[in-house]
Amino acid sequence: MEVREIMTPNPACCTPDSSLEETARLMLRNDCGEIPVVESESTMRLVGVITDRDIVCRSLAQGQDPLKMTVKDCMSAPAVTVTPETSLEECCQMMETHQIRRVPVADQNGCCCGIVSQADIARRTSSEQAGEMVKEVSQPQAAA
Repeated sequence: MEVREIMTPNPACCTPDSSLEETARLMLRNDCGEIPVVESESTMRLVGVITDRDIVCRSLAQGQDPLKMTVKDCMSAPAVTVTPETSLEECCQMMETHQIRRVPVADQNGCCCGIVSQADIARRTSSEQAGEMVKEVSQPQAAA
């Protein structure tokens, strides 16, 4: 099975200059915890991702005012990505290795065309495979 078969196509995206408030509302409207960050709405070239956790940990937890910040202040870049042709097994392995719960899908030009979440995988794979991925992604990271 390939990523294209389970990905959510055309996810909501933001740009580095989007406000955190606007991006948080985008997450709320789309019931998601990660938004791909694209260079511009016209190019859709993927430059990073921003999660609800990024917003909290890189603004509020640092004593910053999130209402005065933009996505570029908190985003994770570069993003770990897969292509539509990536096998589901390889996608799961990447998510486990990088301990990420979602991964954007980029086409051959680096443009965002989808996103894959743990929930997408859980709905389309065996309970055993989904359980193993969740376990590996959720392992505590070693202290640096």
